[in-house]
Amino acid sequence: MRVLGIDTSCDETSVALVEGGRILAAKVAGQDALHSPFGGVVPEIAARAHAERFLPALDEVLSKAGPADAVAVTNRPGLVGPLLVGLSAAKAFAFARGLPLVGVHHLEAHVAAAYLLEPPPAPPFIALIASGGHTLLYDVPGHGRYVRLGQTQDDAAGECFDKIAALLGLPYPGGPSIEKAAKDGNPRAVDLPRPLRDDPSDDFSFSGLKTAVLYKLKGQDARRGDATKSRVSVADLAASAQEAIADILSAKAVRAAARRGRARLVLGGGVAANTRLRDLVAERGRAAGILVFIPPKSLCTDNAAMVAARGAELLESGVRDGFDLDADPYAE
Repeated sequence: MRVLGIDTSCDETSVALVEGGRILAAKVAGQDALHSPFGGVVPEIAARAHAERFLPALDEVLSKAGPADAVAVTNRPGLVGPLLVGLSAAKAFAFARGLPLVGVHHLEAHVAAAYLLEPPPAPPFIALIASGGHTLLYDVPGHGRYVRLGQTQDDAAGECFDKIAALLGLPYPGGPSIEKAAKDGNPRAVDLPRPLRDDPSDDFSFSGLKTAVLYKLKGQDARRGDATKSRVSVADLAASAQEAIADILSAKAVRAAARRGRARLVLGGGVAANTRLRDLVAERGRAAGILVFIPPKSLCTDNAAMVAARGAELLESGVRDGFDLDADPYAE
């Protein structure tokens, strides 16, 4: 089955055609330049950009790969305006061509990105999904089954990267900026906390880490606009913050897999594009005898190929949605 995937859940306009776990064609139109002046994604700007960029992306994919047999679209969770652009387009395309339509949970799609690997991981496995808006652990006991084990109690890992980058005066998006700055820094230069790393739960917390960086920069009585008091370099703080985030994520993910006897661990989400996190998860996985599956960076950030992969899984199990399918921005 050739599944057309559509994702407009945040600030990436993405279309892809996938068949049998193989990407036939894919297009991602990013919006970093539009949102960078604001230090984060502006929903109204994102929605308008999706409306402008969707048809050229669709035409490019179809001209390269040919027709689709079904349509899969992210309809939850995400920013409601951007979600509605992609959902409306998917409904129109499916209706005009008489194709089956299925709505996809964005976070489950991040897990399904691993099914585009060669070879793909076979369930059961644990999946760590870390992105700008979410950080959580799934147990995947079988195809199509996603059991949430734990999630962040405050900031997501990607949000923490963005906020720390802003404190350090680094450009948006924060993850790539911190990774670049960290190359010249010492990850052991600054002693930063690891909230919930050693907690027996599968939950995460990153707000305390963000606050600790603020205090390192501006002192314990820091207020917005205070002059910087720290003599620590931006590179050292970036490297230390990156190491703390990677340490928390990798430790909890590997421990979750070991505790449940899962021999495989999948990494996904935009933060999974971070090289230090990828290396540390792989290193700790090997030490624990756990096989780690990490998609290429292009499949970690938001993309429609992963939506098509999850859509194919749903369609093959007989799931179909009607044209009354709605966006659910706050879906768990």
